[in-house]
Amino acid sequence: MSEYRERTTGEVKTQGQWRAAFPNMSLPRVWTSNVCDAMNIDPVLASPAATTTAYQTSARDGVEQNANGDWVEKYVARDMFADTTDEDGVTTTKAEHEAAYQATLDAKTATANRSTRDSKLAETDWHGMSDVTMSSEMTTYRQALRDITAHENWPNLEDADWPTAP
Repeated sequence: MSEYRERTTGEVKTQGQWRAAFPNMSLPRVWTSNVCDAMNIDPVLASPAATTTAYQTSARDGVEQNANGDWVEKYVARDMFADTTDEDGVTTTKAEHEAAYQATLDAKTATANRSTRDSKLAETDWHGMSDVTMSSEMTTYRQALRDITAHENWPNLEDADWPTAP
């Protein structure tokens, strides 16, 4: 969606909103610099989102002029959490909110990793049938899968943390 900034007031509107603001002006489909000059507006160019850290989000915060003099979208990093006080006067700190959020993320990751582990075990179940002798390597692999929840990186495992099938 194309946005344009009015040069004198700084007001930013979409192309459709500017068309509605100039109902008696015949406007072409593509707006060139001549059209923008006639309407006293400048195009607002897209820009990348703000760089964020853990527990931050990138939020649009108007427009700004870049080093080339072009108007671009402005993004800022905002904290996801803040201290809050409920109606009973109980205060929950930003750190407590972050810890609760991380616990939720860890629980979801743990659930996904358990599902992966269970699938890997199911793929090798046939090695445990009565007419098949399971190799010691397969026994070790399957035990490592069962013990994956005790891994030091649990639940935030990387590919290298998973045992390798024999």
